[in-house]
Parts: sequence; structure tokens; C-alpha cells
Amino acid sequence: MQDPEDVRRIALSLPDTTEKTAWGMPTFRVAGKMFATLPEDETSIAVRCPKDERDELVLAEPEKFWIARHEAQFAWVRLRLAALEDEGELRDILADSWRQAAPDRLLEAHPGLGLPAQG
Repeated sequence: MQDPEDVRRIALSLPDTTEKTAWGMPTFRVAGKMFATLPEDETSIAVRCPKDERDELVLAEPEKFWIARHEAQFAWVRLRLAALEDEGELRDILADSWRQAAPDRLLEAHPGLGLPAQG
């Protein structure tokens, strides 16, 4: 099972990522833009996710993903750490959220983390 220390370790391994406490919880930022948080009792994380994809995730895997009421108007989704399959899934989710917040200069400097090719 993944835990808050796994989230912290993976998030901070992403380029230009910093940790900052905001609203009483750890948040992870790239170039000053937040891409992940460890809310409440740190059994879940919130990450950036386009609304259309977020809605599909929640419908497909409601035991893993949900939308917090106060975040519904934003492009964020929450996920239960205990429901993640493995560290690879957590790494993929955090990297995807990082890509959505990272400026182009970082995406260009780190092509392995850049946006997938359009086909």
C-alpha cells in the first residue's frame, strides 16, 4: 500500500518540485503551481485532472477516485492511496499532474516527462 511518504518521495523527485504547507496540508508545486496535495488525514491525494477525464475515472473506478465537493468546479480529482495498485501507478498519476502544471520550459527540458505524442 502506498503512503504519504511515497507521495512525498515521488513528487519531490519530479523536476523543480517543492513542498509547501497550505491550508494546513502538504502541497507539491512545480514552478509555483500546485499539482498535488495530501489532504486531511493523508490517506488520499488530490491531483490535477481535466474535468472530462476526471468524470470518466470516477465513473470507472469509484472505489479509487472521487471529487470533493469544494473542488468540483476545478480540474482536480482525489484518489485513495490504499486503492492504488502499486508505486508505478502512483508515479504515473503524479507525473501526469506535474505535466499539467509545469511550464513549457520544463516540459521541453525533461522530454521523458513531457506530454505524450499526439497520434
